[in-house]
Amino acid sequence: MRAATLSILPLAVLALSSCSTPGGPYPSLQPRAGEAVDPRVPAARPMNDRPVTPALASRLAELIAEAHQGDAAFEPAADQAQKLANAAGPAHSESWIAAQEALTAAIAARGPTSNALADIDTLGATALQSQGGLAPNDLAAVKRAGAEAGAIDQRQAARVKAIQGRLGI
Repeated sequence: MRAATLSILPLAVLALSSCSTPGGPYPSLQPRAGEAVDPRVPAARPMNDRPVTPALASRLAELIAEAHQGDAAFEPAADQAQKLANAAGPAHSESWIAAQEALTAAIAARGPTSNALADIDTLGATALQSQGGLAPNDLAAVKRAGAEAGAIDQRQAARVKAIQGRLGI
């Protein structure tokens, strides 16, 4: 009986050795270097701490100026539309139609601001796509410009909505 067991043992060892994975032993289960970094500890400084790209800063400044120019054109048109809406008669009267036409002119005057906001978004998206990312300061500059143009655009939209509410549209 012992002889039979001894002859099976080499076959079992041979069968188990053929089950091992090629390429060497399994990886270590010891902690890796990346696992030793505490995620709760903030990074000392951003990896790319360079200043805003001059071309980007210049283009953003131009777009913000366009948004402010659009706002300068919108305000008088909106004032006129508001004045006519306050004096407008019932719907479809001559004064109501005049107020609607003035409101349409005010909405058209919003164009430069809306276009500047869209161009800021496009500028950021194009930079992300072409460069594969934005430096932290470039991203912050795009966000600031978008927030400034967005605030102007939202204020204009609220003013148009108020005039439309006055006209019952």
